[in-house]
Amino acid sequence: MSTSLPADTIRDVIIVGSGPAGYTAGIYTGRANLKPLILAGMLEPGGELMKTTEVENYPGFPEGIDGPDLMANFEAQAERFGAEIIFEEATDLDLDGPVKKVTASDGEVYLARSVIISTGSAHRKLSLPNESELSGRGVSYCATCDGSFFQDKEVAVVGGGDSAAEEALFLTKFAKAVHLIVRGDQLRASKIMADRVLSHPKIEVLFNTQVAAIASRQLVDGQESMIGIKTADRSGNIEHLPVQGLFIAIGNDPRTNLVKGQLELTEAGTIAVQGRTSKTNLPGVFAAGDVIDPTYRQAITAAASGCVAAQDVEHFLANTVPAQLEAATA
Repeated sequence: MSTSLPADTIRDVIIVGSGPAGYTAGIYTGRANLKPLILAGMLEPGGELMKTTEVENYPGFPEGIDGPDLMANFEAQAERFGAEIIFEEATDLDLDGPVKKVTASDGEVYLARSVIISTGSAHRKLSLPNESELSGRGVSYCATCDGSFFQDKEVAVVGGGDSAAEEALFLTKFAKAVHLIVRGDQLRASKIMADRVLSHPKIEVLFNTQVAAIASRQLVDGQESMIGIKTADRSGNIEHLPVQGLFIAIGNDPRTNLVKGQLELTEAGTIAVQGRTSKTNLPGVFAAGDVIDPTYRQAITAAASGCVAAQDVEHFLANTVPAQLEAATA
């Protein structure tokens, strides 16, 4: 662990959030000798990958790697290059002006010339009793991440929009059958996506249907494993589907509560950035990862985004901050 600086020190950069984006930003700003402070969070430090049992599609790990292990590597690498990591939540941000203020959940106030927001997004859940416990053990929120684990198996997808349609179509590459569970009486997806779903021989669409429960059994290690789901239609009829996988695709909510009213947001609810940069509408404030990405939401794209933010911070500190200081003393 790097040596902590006094809280009232004006730092070069504070990174709010961890995960692939925040830790990568920490690695790059650390290597640039900017001594970053990362507020990694208390509840979910490391982000969504902490809930993933195996990651097969992150480059450099041909045999795959557990999500928590991958994030531990990210964290250790950021610390190796001088990042200071504290496991507190950011509870308040004051992002206007040349010096930014970040208040942590322990009441400490940190000051910085620049801030990177990498707070990620949260998958919308069905709020079923054992849904969280079965995440990574049959329940998934990402077909691209986990679809290959269900080769020749039967799976279900929940949702009626483009994301659910894309998940269902992607899963047909692996699964022997895909049940698309739609709460309404029609798909909300675009016509071209809806037509592809409705005409695909591997996909069965169940309209006016919801998931009522996830059936599971307890393993010898005390963990639960999914063995199927129970569905309910509008008439109250209950059916059991013996699926091995349940993919929930009912949307994501970017974690932007801390910046609402300060940073511009897109129609999708993500933080708006300028083109392919990480620059927000406020000078010295940058954003990276899923909190700016409503489309891809992959570990590798989040990590790349963290790299972009770090380099944008370097350029800002090297060029804009000296000019601000010169103007202030003129």
